[in-house]
Amino acid sequence: MSLLRARCPACRTLTAVAIDDGYECHSCGRSFGAGLVRVPRAWGDGGEAMVEAASLALDYPEVAVVEEETLAMQTLAVASDLAARPLVLGGCCCSHVGAVEGLAARHGRVAVLWLDAHGDLNTPETSPSGNDWGMPLRMLLDRGTIAAADVVLWGARNLDRPEVEFIAAAGIGNDPDTLLDDARIEAVYVALDCDVFDPDEIAVFMPEPGGPSLAEVEQLLTRVRVSGKLVGVGFTGLAPDPANVQKVQRLAAALGY
Repeated sequence: MSLLRARCPACRTLTAVAIDDGYECHSCGRSFGAGLVRVPRAWGDGGEAMVEAASLALDYPEVAVVEEETLAMQTLAVASDLAARPLVLGGCCCSHVGAVEGLAARHGRVAVLWLDAHGDLNTPETSPSGNDWGMPLRMLLDRGTIAAADVVLWGARNLDRPEVEFIAAAGIGNDPDTLLDDARIEAVYVALDCDVFDPDEIAVFMPEPGGPSLAEVEQLLTRVRVSGKLVGVGFTGLAPDPANVQKVQRLAAALGY
């Protein structure tokens, strides 16, 4: 597989060819609005369900499957394997690190709308669990890939105390309009950990009660699409439930994918 030729989800052959921002299958003639990068890894203990969920049968051409031995290698591989309009399907939220770094190299300034029941803002020193999947947003900030002023953390409701303190000190907001209405921001990546939803809405690895509905998030994603700023999206934190496929497809469609 390559960025120019991907595996068609219908034909299962490498006949989906990159055209403009999407793909067209030279075998069956179907057109697609995005290229799929699968990242079936979970950087922490007990994340096998998330690994399996990265293989859910989404209806997009498969550009790459990234299965590296270290998180650093994964980040580099994801960054280099992004389609023009990438849809990343993790594993855990660490897959967003490579996606954002690749898009930042492409676009310069990238803002991030991080939809998650958790903060993902711990460090190895503050993390109660030591799992890397609780740190990816902090990784991006500490590396300088993105600025705190260009981050919105939306839907978070289970935060560790150090994360609460960091959010206040760094000035991380929770209003998507600050990104979507800012004329200086031209590129937005949506990092969607599906545990942001209420557990009754979708099957996830780490459910947290009190989240939004699919319809509410769909409305938010539609606003992102209408803004014209979307440069990529990643879905993570899922359970390997086949019923999730239609729901993820619905959310991707709201983004114009």
